[in-house]
Amino acid sequence: MSTLSHTNTHHSLTRVADLTPVGLTRVLALAEAMKDDSAHFDDALRERAVALIFEKPSTRTRVSFAAAAARLGATPITLTPEDLQLGRGESLADTARSLSGYVDAIVIRTFAQSTIDELARWSNVPVVNALSDDHHPCQALADLLTIEEEFGDLGGRKLAFVGDGGDNVAHSLLEAGALAGLDVTIACPPAYEPDPGVLAGALRLAEASGAELQVLHDPRAAVAGAHAVYADVWASMGDEAEHEARRRALGPYQVTDELMSLAQPGAIFLHCLPARRGEEGAATVIDGPQSAVWRQSANRLATEEAVLMMLTRGA
Repeated sequence: MSTLSHTNTHHSLTRVADLTPVGLTRVLALAEAMKDDSAHFDDALRERAVALIFEKPSTRTRVSFAAAAARLGATPITLTPEDLQLGRGESLADTARSLSGYVDAIVIRTFAQSTIDELARWSNVPVVNALSDDHHPCQALADLLTIEEEFGDLGGRKLAFVGDGGDNVAHSLLEAGALAGLDVTIACPPAYEPDPGVLAGALRLAEASGAELQVLHDPRAAVAGAHAVYADVWASMGDEAEHEARRRALGPYQVTDELMSLAQPGAIFLHCLPARRGEEGAATVIDGPQSAVWRQSANRLATEEAVLMMLTRGA
């Protein structure tokens, strides 16, 4: 059975919805296996190479993808636009076709989702979205692995994302929840709702899994009974000029100890990092006993290893 959507003709991961439900289950299972017995996968991608293109600064994504490639025996080649002819006007099509002759996968962290889609269109090797303004699929995979590890399964569990519903992580969590049968509630101001197209697509996917996806404006109602409560920075890279306006609009959506108390007993707090303590989440929550943030961050390595394995070897 195919692990990738029939619309994904190039076997790339440009967004979570490129996966099928079976593919999502397989990548999470493979990530678990890699955590349990990492030595078993040493040199699984020996003599292969992975291009890592970063148009945005990065800590976790850059290091975790480079480490994932290296642990599997592949050579990570980290590039910026200044290292490529892209910085001098070469087209994405020419760049994709050229890189396809040298590497076995292309990982890119960029601004516009259209950049990733165009690269995947012309590449002859898998392209992995390591973050765009619209989607962050690799983060969502690590998030699901963390929830699964904590609670044993995903079906019927509830995740509440509190903050900017148009955030790239929020979009990817909607698609991931829809595929996995994980209920996802977005709590956000009316002006910060998810992209209507992303939400509509996720709702269609959820028809098969039975996941309940909803957008609310009341953070208390959204968090009530949740197994996982999620926050992200209010001003992502590129939104810094809007920081003060966002701080005013999103202030009532800060995840505090009081808000966390409305979740399930034993609920966990998640954050994709970097975090601004005192803004999207109180320091006592981010660093508190319910926080699974550091395990979540570490899970980026295993899930990205699994993505590289699945896309390059069909494992």
